Amino acid sequence: MIRARSLASLVKARRFGMTPAVAEITHMEGNPQFRAAAETDAEALLDFMRAYYEYDGHGYDREKARGALMALVRDPDLGRVWLILDNDSMVGYIVLCFGYSLEWLGRDAFVDEFYLREDYRGRGWGRRAMEFVEQEARKVEIRTLHLEVVRKNAAALATYRRLGFAEHESTFLSKWIAQDTDKPSRKAGP
Repeated sequence: MIRARSLASLVKARRFGMTPAVAEITHMEGNPQFRAAAETDAEALLDFMRAYYEYDGHGYDREKARGALMALVRDPDLGRVWLILDNDSMVGYIVLCFGYSLEWLGRDAFVDEFYLREDYRGRGWGRRAMEFVEQEARKVEIRTLHLEVVRKNAAALATYRRLGFAEHESTFLSKWIAQDTDKPSRKAGP
């Protein structure tokens, strides 16, 4: 159940004939806050990762994910992880992983993962999160941002295109080469 966050939002709801749930939605249209993730955020982040991987059909192994996440959180040379907050509530996360490319003339980065709870989608929070990441990337002299979207996620594709991301003639290919562990297998999706 969604509750009105404050007396002011409850009063607003009654004055405009809205239920407290609608007042909460109105509240969500404010600006998200961002906080750099810490090791103490691991369990919440892993829960978000599980939800994101399930949504996109990626394979998920919590302990393998924990190892990769902790390496990233502990080493700022690899990238950044931010929690997306609505006041004190965690509503998602976004991850930027650093690289370097001759083709892109220097430091580049992947928006490697981005998850926002369903009740926060379609309200501008995704766009604002991407704008935040772009600003943060510029601060560390990233020249180009990349991201990957599953084809079935038409809403995300449309948002990213509006934000200036473009598809390429080349195709993104991957090969798992680690010999110490297997990558969690991808789930069969629609």
